[in-house]
Amino acid sequence: MGNEKGLVRVASRYSMEETLQRLESAFAEKGLQIFARVDHSGEAEKVGLKMRPTKLLIFGSPKGGTPLMVAAPGLAIDLPMKTLLEEENGRVWVTYNSPEYLQARHNIPAELIKNLAGAGPLMKKAVE
Repeated sequence: MGNEKGLVRVASRYSMEETLQRLESAFAEKGLQIFARVDHSGEAEKVGLKMRPTKLLIFGSPKGGTPLMVAAPGLAIDLPMKTLLEEENGRVWVTYNSPEYLQARHNIPAELIKNLAGAGPLMKKAVE
């Protein structure tokens, strides 16, 4: 696990597809909505370019995110939340913004950071 420039990177024990399914299930169990799935490597392949398997999940909760964006409107550039899945040397990595980074970047009131803080542990548990 790493934390560099506000990013948390966690190794998954599972394949890309299983990691994706496990994350989506974990989000659904907590009432989080999947807003979009972006298959970066799949789209690259469609135009004749190659890149390692890379997918992005965009997820969140209007109930949790709206109060944050009301308090810190610039946070809308980083919400909904995102998690990047990438395969590197046969291993799948899950990367996301740390809540502390987002709090500092957007000056989020301390009492609201809890609205973001639960996603990280949820993702870590899903891939361990």
